[in-house]
Amino acid sequence: MANEQIGLLGRKLGMTQIFDEAGIVSAVTVLEVQPNTVIQVKTASTKDGYAALQLGYGSRKESRVTKAEIGHVAKVGARPFRIVREIRVSDAVATTHTAGTQIGITALFAVKQKVDVTGNSKGRGFAGVFKRHNFSGFKRSHGVHEYYRHGGSIGTRLTPGMTFKGVKMPGRMGGCKTTVQNLVIVRIDEARNLVFVRGGVPGPDGSYMVLRQAVKGKTPRRKK
Repeated sequence: MANEQIGLLGRKLGMTQIFDEAGIVSAVTVLEVQPNTVIQVKTASTKDGYAALQLGYGSRKESRVTKAEIGHVAKVGARPFRIVREIRVSDAVATTHTAGTQIGITALFAVKQKVDVTGNSKGRGFAGVFKRHNFSGFKRSHGVHEYYRHGGSIGTRLTPGMTFKGVKMPGRMGGCKTTVQNLVIVRIDEARNLVFVRGGVPGPDGSYMVLRQAVKGKTPRRKK
């Protein structure tokens, strides 16, 4: 099951620090991962043509959702969810779940396990090349003036006579889907549905994210 990349929906509460048995402090992010409700099970043999688990998390007023959404979740005896996402899995894993059941933290995750966290990064607005691409800028001597924080040349007039696609330039920064890989779970509070992972995760406090089993979770071998 470790290679199926099953995930759960959760919410970022904030960051704090934890001391281990040796007295070493670690910066951790606290994630609230309440039991996810399986709304729908999709397999390759259905009309969808792929295997996935449709999960629901949180709650929302019925007045703020459409009648189609209310009817969709009513099939499993649930009320409208705050967030609904699909987690792609294999057919073997999809068939082991039933619509209407719930998946908890300990069913998929354990302490010292590596996970990948996906969320929307904080929006920074329009940013220059220093902040957006970590440029170092120009020297402040030898005739350089008015170009200390510029990005430099983006092309020439004769050859190639154009600016290539993908050149690092100023623009809108953040506010996009971001994944941080290989974060280690240092503590699980099952009673309060909390997961403590070492390091930071994308997005502001209160934002929603997807917690998955790590794709590159294996520790690489050291060369002798």
